[in-house]
Amino acid sequence: MPVKIRLARHGRKRNAYYHIVVADSRSPRDGRFIERIGAYNPITNPATIELDFDKALLWLNKGAQPTDTTKNILSENGVLMKKHLLEGVKKGAFDEAEAERRFNAWKQEKAAKLQAKIEKINSKSNNELAEKLKAETKVKEARAAEIAKKNAEAAAAEAAQPEAAAEEVAEEATEAAAEDVAPEAAEGTEQEA
Repeated sequence: MPVKIRLARHGRKRNAYYHIVVADSRSPRDGRFIERIGAYNPITNPATIELDFDKALLWLNKGAQPTDTTKNILSENGVLMKKHLLEGVKKGAFDEAEAERRFNAWKQEKAAKLQAKIEKINSKSNNELAEKLKAETKVKEARAAEIAKKNAEAAAAEAAQPEAAAEEVAEEATEAAAEDVAPEAAEGTEQEA
């Protein structure tokens, strides 16, 4: 029975996550499997990988063949590196203590790279957020200046308007006074006649 280590898709449309399973190569992708050894979520940045290291190593030593994607996942987590080092121990190239030392050094280097990547992503998102905040502040200041300009124009118009209104009131008063004087003069001429 040819055994594969592969991904089984779960989740909803455009939001997939995967189970890492050991299955018969003839069974369907999301069908029957022998054992679930982990999970993989490519949506997060960096991708989240949960893997039972010992079970994956055990299945690889038994002869299970990983698919291309799972091979990359296993390589990322060091399963293939550990298998390679154990084969070197079997051949007598070095002892088991040396293999553990090499594996731990590789694992620390990998963890440092992952931490650097996470810090880079965080700093990039913080920089983008700061740039958006600056742009929004500029827009806010421009709007505030525009509103202040309109308010100043309205205040100037109101200040000019009372003067014009006072002039109009004065003109109306003089016209009314002239009209009041005119009828009295007209009455006086009628009385004389």
